[in-house]
Amino acid sequence: MSLDNKFVIVPIITIVICQTIKFFLDAIEHKKFRWARIFNGTGGMPSSHTSFSSSLTMLIGLSENFKGPLFAVSLIFTLIVSYDAMGIRAASGLQAEAINKMADKVYKITPKEKIEKLKEELGHQPLEVLFGYLLGIIMALVFYYYF
Repeated sequence: MSLDNKFVIVPIITIVICQTIKFFLDAIEHKKFRWARIFNGTGGMPSSHTSFSSSLTMLIGLSENFKGPLFAVSLIFTLIVSYDAMGIRAASGLQAEAINKMADKVYKITPKEKIEKLKEELGHQPLEVLFGYLLGIIMALVFYYYF
């Protein structure tokens, strides 16, 4: 793999920028830095998975005039990633929240060893996915036309 391959470099730069934005927005919301959030944080604004895949799809589209099987596969992949972020992972986050509440009630009644809470910040709201798309598309356009 060459370091001048924009189809690899741009999505990686995009996801790093996205995670950095997410880290600072999270710090503002929680009034403290949650350092683990920058490396393994899921959920939140903007969607890093969507920004990553949409930047790659946009680069492929620009280089292939939005035609051909590679662009089609990339577009479908990006749509699946977005659906997963808003649907499946978001539902998993809601389920984790409900399970954590039930566990808290059970352990108040029968205090035994506490179980580790499930991670609740898993999926995305539609606006978070939209901003992920916008970041990915903007990054692809900037790097395609200016670098």
